[in-house]
Amino acid sequence: MAEFTHISEDRIRMVDVGEKSEMKRLAVAAGKIYLRPETLAAIRTGTVIKGNVLATARVAATLSVKDTFRIIPMCHAIPVTAVEVDFDQKEDHIEATVLVRSVGKTGVEMEALTGVTVALLTIWDMVKSAEKDAQGQYPSTRIEAVRVIQKQKE
Repeated sequence: MAEFTHISEDRIRMVDVGEKSEMKRLAVAAGKIYLRPETLAAIRTGTVIKGNVLATARVAATLSVKDTFRIIPMCHAIPVTAVEVDFDQKEDHIEATVLVRSVGKTGVEMEALTGVTVALLTIWDMVKSAEKDAQGQYPSTRIEAVRVIQKQKE
């Protein structure tokens, strides 16, 4: 059975990484947002009322990577050395990919996952008026497949 490093009896704690050596670390995460065809076309043509959706999502992802330790209670503040945010527009969805690099004592996968999730949420926020149906619901809008696709340390 796996050992949980953040739980000791009935207490939750931040793991002490002080004795670990610094290493180059990288993580890549990805996720998808499914949108209506008209919404995807508006994003492609730059006609979304709120502005440039993917540029805004790129900035939001980068900011969230840097603030992951403020959002997830047991994450360490780490020295992020690089963030790359890419989008692949498909017929029925957009896939966001976030790569995070660091030199430090703990991994960067939570930062990459946070970046992807915030990028997708930002896309949703930017186009929500176009995605709502007559009852104000989101019948086809969904976020799926958020995952770590690569993690390495050297």
